[in-house]
Amino acid sequence: MPRDILKTLKAEHDLVRGLFDELNATTDRALKKRGELLDKIKQNLLPHAKWEEIVFYPAFAERADRDGLQTHAEAVEEHKAVESTVIPDVEASDLGTPQFAGRAKVFGEMIDHHAGEEESTMFKMARKMFDAQERAALDEQYEEWKNSPAAANAMAGAEAKSAVKAAMKKLAR
Repeated sequence: MPRDILKTLKAEHDLVRGLFDELNATTDRALKKRGELLDKIKQNLLPHAKWEEIVFYPAFAERADRDGLQTHAEAVEEHKAVESTVIPDVEASDLGTPQFAGRAKVFGEMIDHHAGEEESTMFKMARKMFDAQERAALDEQYEEWKNSPAAANAMAGAEAKSAVKAAMKKLAR
């Protein structure tokens, strides 16, 4: 099967959706399982989101018409909301509480909504903007990037920012 960045990103969306389904099925007593699932979600979601922000979204915006630019703006804002508010709120919650369960559910719903919009709107547009060779090249670049120091730095920065915001939210309680 030929490489295609849109198929890779969709497969990652599906993986993260499955992890959220598992997380939502846990009880307040499943502290270890919740922590492991939250870590897996972040390990899969953060590199995906950072690469989209650094490479895919700018490439998309360069070729987009007015509707595409609006779709791009929506996607960027959704990333910002999840990174600056939703993840820190989840991380500031004690794993064994209904607050964690509720916040994790909202986190999953936001990711599902965002992924669905990307798949039905942005990816449909991108299929017309980028030919099969370009999509294959983006897929190769993404695979290389995920194993690069740049990816590690982007991840570390996102994790640190989220941890600081979570700590501030805990202190504000």
